[in-house]
Amino acid sequence: MCIFCRIAAGELPASVVYEDEHAMAFLDIQPINPGHVLVIPKKHAKLLVDLPPEDAGHMMRVAQIVDRALRASELRCEGVNLFLADGRVAGQDVDHVHLHIFPRYDDDGFSLHIDEEMRKPPGRAQLDESAKMIVDAMDGLE
Repeated sequence: MCIFCRIAAGELPASVVYEDEHAMAFLDIQPINPGHVLVIPKKHAKLLVDLPPEDAGHMMRVAQIVDRALRASELRCEGVNLFLADGRVAGQDVDHVHLHIFPRYDDDGFSLHIDEEMRKPPGRAQLDESAKMIVDAMDGLE
């Protein structure tokens, strides 16, 4: 059983901020900033695509509740980042889908560094070609 399944089952401790029959939200033990929360589905799913759409949507509803609470709390929170790493190469470190919610404030020291070379506009033709590949793949999913 994975670590998040064990937390959801009550076998491991967590600082829980929200829980219902489908999801749980608790503080990250390696926070970006104080108040960094993880939202997990209680049903195990390794990747976002493994999760039933209702559970994925519910995770976002829980994220909205946590977002509002962070902004209303005494924690420093001038903005919020939501982050979901889907797969190891994307930075997922626990094989159970989870959504990071962390409060942000000026000069908190956190940044997503993206090299300027990566930000070059590809041009409309390349964008349209990529869009077509995605649309074609969506058609094949049904």
